Amino acid sequence: MKPFVLLFVPDYVYFENSSSNPYLIRRIEELNKVSGFVFPLSVDFITKNTKLKREFPQLVLAPPTIPVRQELLTVTPELEFEEESKQPTLADQQKHQLKHRELFLSRQFESLPATHIRGKCNVTLLNETDVLAGYLEKEDCFFYSLVFDPVQKTLLADQGEIRVGSKYQAEIPDKLGEDESDTRVQEKLETKVWDPSNQLKDSQIDQFLVVARAVGTFARALDCSSSIRQPSLHMSAAAASRDITLFHAMDTLQKNSYDLAKAMSTLVPQGGPVLCRDEMEEWSASEAMLFEEALEKYGKDFNDIRQDFLPWKSLASVVQFYYMWKTTDRYIQQKRLKAAEADSKLKQVYIPTYTKPNPNQIMGPGSKPGMNGAAGFQKGLSCESCHTAQSPQWYAWGPPNMQCRLCASCWIYWKKYGGLKTPTHAHRPLLFIFECRAKLLAKNRQTFILQTTKLTRVARRVCEDILQPRRAARRPYASINANAVKAECMIRLPKATKTPLKCKVVPRQSLAAIVKDLGES
Repeated sequence: MKPFVLLFVPDYVYFENSSSNPYLIRRIEELNKVSGFVFPLSVDFITKNTKLKREFPQLVLAPPTIPVRQELLTVTPELEFEEESKQPTLADQQKHQLKHRELFLSRQFESLPATHIRGKCNVTLLNETDVLAGYLEKEDCFFYSLVFDPVQKTLLADQGEIRVGSKYQAEIPDKLGEDESDTRVQEKLETKVWDPSNQLKDSQIDQFLVVARAVGTFARALDCSSSIRQPSLHMSAAAASRDITLFHAMDTLQKNSYDLAKAMSTLVPQGGPVLCRDEMEEWSASEAMLFEEALEKYGKDFNDIRQDFLPWKSLASVVQFYYMWKTTDRYIQQKRLKAAEADSKLKQVYIPTYTKPNPNQIMGPGSKPGMNGAAGFQKGLSCESCHTAQSPQWYAWGPPNMQCRLCASCWIYWKKYGGLKTPTHAHRPLLFIFECRAKLLAKNRQTFILQTTKLTRVARRVCEDILQPRRAARRPYASINANAVKAECMIRLPKATKTPLKCKVVPRQSLAAIVKDLGES
């Protein structure tokens, strides 16, 4: 019986789009059963492009499946190790492998078939309390701290990071001794908003709250915008009974030293009754629908909700409306609909383990797929990562004309983490290897040399203000009027010979020094 992998909705999985490229990492957002196929191969995954793996830029063969992937290779910052952090000292190889565990969050959804899933992995949000070396000790474990914006094509820090450290935490004062007294002035440290030991009775406070609600209802009747939003008296009275009116009434009592006469006169100043409205009244029905649509798309990412859907609202207004919206019947109704929809969907599925041989396996003569292919390994070639010469199975890696090989363990590492276990320059420079093998495999081509005339070289110096060689070199497709430059050069040449031209000598290293820097004897 073949082993199966049990997958749930929030799991992270390896997804293979090409046999020669590293795995992609996706998070399962939804399980859909497609008719016309046999279960479980009839399951497609609506997956979230949770991470984009860092690939080895020198050996990217196939075009990227996501249009922005090549740009990520150029704009993604290298993993930094700050001196102020409390991370243990890591070796160069550990730093090299740790870069392969860093991923980037991207909010892109796509439908993918379940047949391309190759296993499960674990992805967590990096915070300052994590030990980076711990990710190397765990298999199939990744972390991320940056979010990729596909519209702006930028990387931003995730808003969910935990702020830990001296610059975020409050300074706790020393504990006072038995004989010491607190010399701080309490009025400067806090603001009193309610005095429970006031002279009013509970019945008097309740009567004042009723008066405050009545004034709020009358204020809404006088306000034109409120009368349009709450056309009936019942709706105005219900809006006046919300917490904003209660807070205003209790704050009025506190400011007037719990004098009912003064507090009632404050509720109705000379200009008319005071109108207090919260976010539920300030938002229109169309704005509430936009908020629900944005919440369905972005979740509780209020920055994106405000930026893309409600730019005229403040961030505090959006957050306050969210917590008030959760107390409405609309929220309870949507929650019930989502629960019923979730019950009708698949919650888990079994995927058989992928056992087919990889096309990159190097087979021996007469061997069948899946058998030991060590016989097909050429002598003199070793693993490009660990440089071992013995392996039960070899895999072709890199451009076909380079004839590079990876052993079985390094190939699995390459597929999962998108890089080599060992930095290539630690043993031999990758560029030097590719250059030497390219010379052996390249066909003989006819050599040529392009040599400029003396007049052309003199014209570059004499007519430098007209020709502008640097600007012309950056615009290779812009035409240059050579006849005009030549004519101007013939005019300036008699005067230019009296002043010697300044020539800058470029120091060049010897071949022995270059070979020594490359680490070759």
